[in-house]
Formats: sequence, C-alpha cells, structure tokens
Amino acid sequence: MRTADMNELLRRQPFRPFRIHLSNGTSYDIQHPELAVVGRTTMFIGIPAPDMPTATYDHFAIVTLLHINNVEPLPATPSSTSDGQG
Repeated sequence: MRTADMNELLRRQPFRPFRIHLSNGTSYDIQHPELAVVGRTTMFIGIPAPDMPTATYDHFAIVTLLHINNVEPLPATPSSTSDGQG
C-alpha cells in the first residue's frame, strides 16, 4: 500500500474505522486515527489500552506498508467518530 493511500484513510472526515490485513495473516483494527502513524515504508499502530481513555495505547506494532494486502471498513463505534478527546 502506498503512503498517500494510508494517509488518506487516516485523515478522512469523518474518520471511518478500518481493518488492515497483512501478508502473514495478521490483521489490525484501526479504530482511532490518533493511534496510527505512517512513515515512508512502515506504519506504527498503537494497540488501544482497554482500561485507558480513547487514543491511549498499551503496546504497538510496526508493519511494513508493502505487506498490507487489503483494507476493509469496520462498523463505526461512538468513540471513533468523536474528536478523540474520549
């Protein structure tokens, strides 16, 4: 996946949650754009902390954009359409 395409998904207003599927079979849900940062060839994905406010990560993954096979939309959650102040 191209950097510009991923940035477009993350900056879409209103934000629409999506799932990233990787070539190794792993998938990551992007529920909050604040928890994803796109670089030239990789992407930082914060895994949300279940006991903390929205957009606070517990741990993270770094994935190579080249290994993203496809992206699928997820149903919107009330917190994913907010201003991120959770």
